Amino acid sequence: MIHSTAIIDPLAQIGSGVSIGPYSIVGPDVEIGDGCNIASHVVIKGPTKLGKNNKIFQFSSIGEEPQDKKYDGERTRLEIGDNNLIRENVTINRGTGQGGGLTKIGNDNWIMAYVHIAHDCIIGNDNTFANNATLAGHVIIDDYVILGGFTLISQFNAVGSYSFSAMGSVISSNVPPYVLVSGHMAKPVGVNVEGLKRRGFSVQQIKNIRQAYKLTYRSGLKIVEATKAIQDLEQEETELSRYADFLAKQQGGIIR
Repeated sequence: MIHSTAIIDPLAQIGSGVSIGPYSIVGPDVEIGDGCNIASHVVIKGPTKLGKNNKIFQFSSIGEEPQDKKYDGERTRLEIGDNNLIRENVTINRGTGQGGGLTKIGNDNWIMAYVHIAHDCIIGNDNTFANNATLAGHVIIDDYVILGGFTLISQFNAVGSYSFSAMGSVISSNVPPYVLVSGHMAKPVGVNVEGLKRRGFSVQQIKNIRQAYKLTYRSGLKIVEATKAIQDLEQEETELSRYADFLAKQQGGIIR
């Protein structure tokens, strides 16, 4: 159902079973997949592609131009996967030419009210961003990450899978998988044990992850040395592969 007051550009592609509420605006170069539910007063600009069964609440701005002074009107895009829940007043910007031209969000994410996702961010699957979490440009979030309310992440940082930030955390460095951070500026405070239990990690797997955390933060080893030690362990403890790979590829260092 498309409300009579909604403004839909003739060049927009609207899938089957899509609902668009009063006073929403859908521009050209927008593709909305089957089963999406767009509430009232939502603005979607293109080029933007939404997958299936996304639900976007009122007053959200999806696919607007990036807030980057280097942006000069070049054609960039936003891609959103399937089954995402995007609450009130969320803002998600398209990419920039300098940043690869793409902002991308995966599947099954829960994005709460007033969250901002800036240009060129790459978001994985099954993440939860609590109210007012703010991602600057070029941030990478892997899978199963929880960002507490008012978490701030500065540009060009990555947050690994199954990590957790406490409310009000200010993150200015890369966060390895499984790690819990807190504070302004955010510091590592341990392993996200409760989150891992909820996701089905065994007692032994959590013990192994804690060992990797201790090698990284409490052993006195340099990051290169800790990474090598964890890589040796991952041969038999496969859950450490994600952790070791993350450490190995982070040129800008990790949160300390």
